[in-house]
Amino acid sequence: MQTLDWIDWIVLLVTLLTIVGYGTWKTRGSKSVQDYVKGGNTTKWWTIGLSVMATQASAITFLSTTGQAFSDGMGFVQFYFGLPIAMVIICLVFIPLYHRLKVYTAYEFLENRFDLKTRSLTAILFLIQRGLAAGITIFAPAIILSVVLGWNITYLNIVIGILVIIYTVSGGTKAVTVTQKQQMFVIFAGMLAALFIILNLIPDDVSFTKALDIAGANGRMEVLDFSFDLENRYTVWSGLIGGTFLALAYFGTDQSQVQRYLSARSMKEMQMGLIFNGLLKVPMQFFILLVGIMVFVFYQFNPAPLNFIDSSTEKVLASEYSQQYQNLQEKQNALFNEKKTLSIELSKKDDDKLRQDLFVLDSIEKTHRSESKYLIKRAIDSSYANNYDRLNEELRQLSGDKNSDTYKQKEAELVTLYQESAKDTQTNDRDYMFITFILKNLPKGLIGLLLAVILSAAMSSTASEINALATITSIDLYGRNLKEDKDEKHMVNATKIFTLVWGIIAIIIACFANLAENLIQLVNIIGSIFYGNVLGIFLLAFFFKFIKANAVFTAALITQVVVVYGWWNDWMPYLWLNLFGCILVILIAILIQLFNRNHVKTDFKESH
Repeated sequence: MQTLDWIDWIVLLVTLLTIVGYGTWKTRGSKSVQDYVKGGNTTKWWTIGLSVMATQASAITFLSTTGQAFSDGMGFVQFYFGLPIAMVIICLVFIPLYHRLKVYTAYEFLENRFDLKTRSLTAILFLIQRGLAAGITIFAPAIILSVVLGWNITYLNIVIGILVIIYTVSGGTKAVTVTQKQQMFVIFAGMLAALFIILNLIPDDVSFTKALDIAGANGRMEVLDFSFDLENRYTVWSGLIGGTFLALAYFGTDQSQVQRYLSARSMKEMQMGLIFNGLLKVPMQFFILLVGIMVFVFYQFNPAPLNFIDSSTEKVLASEYSQQYQNLQEKQNALFNEKKTLSIELSKKDDDKLRQDLFVLDSIEKTHRSESKYLIKRAIDSSYANNYDRLNEELRQLSGDKNSDTYKQKEAELVTLYQESAKDTQTNDRDYMFITFILKNLPKGLIGLLLAVILSAAMSSTASEINALATITSIDLYGRNLKEDKDEKHMVNATKIFTLVWGIIAIIIACFANLAENLIQLVNIIGSIFYGNVLGIFLLAFFFKFIKANAVFTAALITQVVVVYGWWNDWMPYLWLNLFGCILVILIAILIQLFNRNHVKTDFKESH
């Protein structure tokens, strides 16, 4: 467990409290729905661009993306290749429609085009996936900080959630947008400072270009993959095709993003804000990955742990697998010395043989890391095995009276044990790499700033999400289904209450979440399960004028079931689910509409 110096605490607390205080003070007193939901339509284009980026750039982006680069290299940047294309399409198709109809939410348009039930279904799909994502954006930094710093994860979830709720309930969309400008400043400053410090920690005789060469020799600089292999998750084609559809759905139909640019002063400001985001987003992600690459290079000259989760290492060393783990650590130490020697030689002369040797050694190191994860999992599992066996045996003996209090108590103990085991089995450490590096190698003060970056990113994305969730709940469900009209004050207060409720729900989800293989992938997987279907509904509304409401509604229900089933059975990499869901809902809707039309014609002929 790491501890923070007093100066880091000051930097961290002052940064966060300043952002929260400024956002609350600047946007207090919204009296109309337009002020609260659309920020009074006063936002300028550069603020929109930064707000859109801040909404997407959660803490997961900085913790997980750097870990992705450390582990697998720069290839993840291909995920974002479709984003600029999507920005242009949204500017040409989506924004003019939203602006002309003067909508508060993206789903109002669907009622104008189809009917209330289609609007409500699409809104509910949004609430499900974004509600889950809101919890994860709180949980991601909380679990990592709790493991590394020893902070209580439940308290962290609650603190992050409460900070967000304070200014989001107070000022609505304008508070989210205003604070996101400050948060993006903190994020850019912190990441730039981190990169310069990392470069200074690399040996003086290793230049930046030589550092990239060393990373390339270890297979970390392969940016582009033009293969059509569906087993390969990140390729140019999955990014351009699947990524475009994901970005179209996210930025064009997800209220957490749509609400950012609906607050603009004009349609031109909306379009300029999105183009600004499209131009800057890919370089920004490339830069974050580059930071991860430089951390990787740092560890070519400095010993890296077999596993970046200290508590997991402690568990395996205290288990029956301790000797095996120590033997593996000795092999890793010898391998590090060999890699360091080759890296130094490569920094002095250009040699293909050295590159080949480094690549082979990196493959061996990956094997060592996989073995360490296996030993850690075995150690943790075995520590729970005796309790599993004991409780299962006690339940078997009590199975004759399953309604007894004793049986229910033992059953509850077993469930708790399963939950503790799942939470404890944190063998995948890539999400912990960057924060561990920060705490162990960066100077005091900068550690506090980087922690502020992580928590600011968590707050910015969570604020956008609960703001959007509350807006959809208030306007698309509550307000639209009320039998009598309510005044502006009532709807503003209702939206504030829904903001508070969704903030609490996000905290609860965060408290019950478990660590996935990679957190940034988990968020994108959740989005990909729903986004393709929602995007297809919007495309049907835009371009297929003969499709009616019942066909779309039925097709959307069928598609969502099929996509969830396909994801569960691993039919394809998750990015392709966006394209699959979009095409599927369009095809099913067309078939249903044609069938209904033919059925009506047949009935008409028979009746005559």
